[in-house]
Amino acid sequence: MQVAIAEAKAQFAELIRRAEAGEAIELTRYGKPVARLVAAERPVNRPLIGAMEGAFTLPDDMFDGDEEIAEAFETSAQS
Repeated sequence: MQVAIAEAKAQFAELIRRAEAGEAIELTRYGKPVARLVAAERPVNRPLIGAMEGAFTLPDDMFDGDEEIAEAFETSAQS
């Protein structure tokens, strides 16, 4: 589809909607193409859970207990 720039100004929102739907819109000046309006490439929707997999590693001792902290939790739960 070709649209004159002057006309595109008045229909910008509709042209954006059409481009998002997959239509290529060519903008013209004095009947000559000067620009093309097309949808941007969108990243593939990835689920949030697991999105950072492989991005970092946890230390081996991450789940090793700290006796002082464990005692503090035990005494606070008894109160």
